[in-house]
Amino acid sequence: MKNAITSDQMYRIEENGHSSLGMRRFLMMENAGHGLADFVVGKFKGRLRNKKIVAVCGTGNNGGDGFVASRHLAGYGAKVTIILLGSPSDIKSEEAKLNWGIVEKMNSIDILFGDELGVEIKKVILKADIILDAIFGTGIRGEMREPHSSAIDTINGNKRALIVAVDIPSGFDPNTAKIHDKCVKADATVTFHRLKVGLPRGRKYTGPVHVEWIGIPPEAEEGVI
Repeated sequence: MKNAITSDQMYRIEENGHSSLGMRRFLMMENAGHGLADFVVGKFKGRLRNKKIVAVCGTGNNGGDGFVASRHLAGYGAKVTIILLGSPSDIKSEEAKLNWGIVEKMNSIDILFGDELGVEIKKVILKADIILDAIFGTGIRGEMREPHSSAIDTINGNKRALIVAVDIPSGFDPNTAKIHDKCVKADATVTFHRLKVGLPRGRKYTGPVHVEWIGIPPEAEEGVI
């Protein structure tokens, strides 16, 4: 696990890149989402027309990565749906808010959101050909609440879709490899910048792990790793 890092180290690297080097978090999110989309495109050799892609997104930066990936994947003729677990007013970061503002103007993307996972939303997830798990990006603290818990159960209930975890599978602790109550069982995980220390011990949940470089200057690691 040479050069594997903890989630705290990743936060500090991002902060160094943003504050000291001018590599803004908006650029990191764009590169992460674009890299995630490229991974999916590569899996299907570009044949995504009419594929049903569902991005299940939380209100944090992990969800923002899902917004960006959805925008790129819509350009391949896929039928893209974003499911936001919460209200748009709950979206936390400026970067995620900016990307939400873009996708909500796109007629090529269907958007569903709410604090409950109703029957219709569950049907959309269960009929997907490709699911992006963009619910949680770091270890969960406290009790797993609705609609996140039901979303994880529903994602795992789709046995035919390619499930791609964004950074880490939701419910998986990237530092300890422990599971918080329940966890998305991904077919593949696209993690960003460097491997997280817990991922190699969670193959049952992560599937093969792909590390996507997102343009953070290596100088941002100085004093961190």
